[in-house]
Amino acid sequence: MRNPTDANTAVPVITRGATVTLHYEIRLPDNRVADSTFETEPMVFVVGDGSLDSRLEESLLGLPQGEQTRILLTPEYAFGDPDPEMFHELPRADVPDDLSLSVDDLVEFNLPNGDTVAGTVRAINEDTLLVDFNHPLAGMNIQFIVNVLAVEPPAQAPVQEAKA
Repeated sequence: MRNPTDANTAVPVITRGATVTLHYEIRLPDNRVADSTFETEPMVFVVGDGSLDSRLEESLLGLPQGEQTRILLTPEYAFGDPDPEMFHELPRADVPDDLSLSVDDLVEFNLPNGDTVAGTVRAINEDTLLVDFNHPLAGMNIQFIVNVLAVEPPAQAPVQEAKA
């Protein structure tokens, strides 16, 4: 926390390009914890590097080192609203026979380029699966609880001397 008697000491704040070390927790509307680093190692990332969803990063901008806060985020500022274009019917034949699926299961799918993408099974039919590839927390109001442990401002570009 900031020391109010030491007004001459600048406390670094989170800006784009800053290296941030923090603990965070994401809580669902029913107060269940969806994700947390409080019991493990803190997250270290550069603001804007893609490690954290850009909407969550936006909610951190301006927070000072030492800040502990709870941020309430609507879907618009968290993981967005569900996009109907992200629902896809897939042939059941594409799913291994030994994989037992249920509605609401989160399943990883391999893409042709070698990447994987997660989807939530929304319906199981005789020949197809309806899979939702939206973020699992899309459409939800969340609590984003953070403890900003350290902020390292972005590195300054070296100043070049003018040539004579």
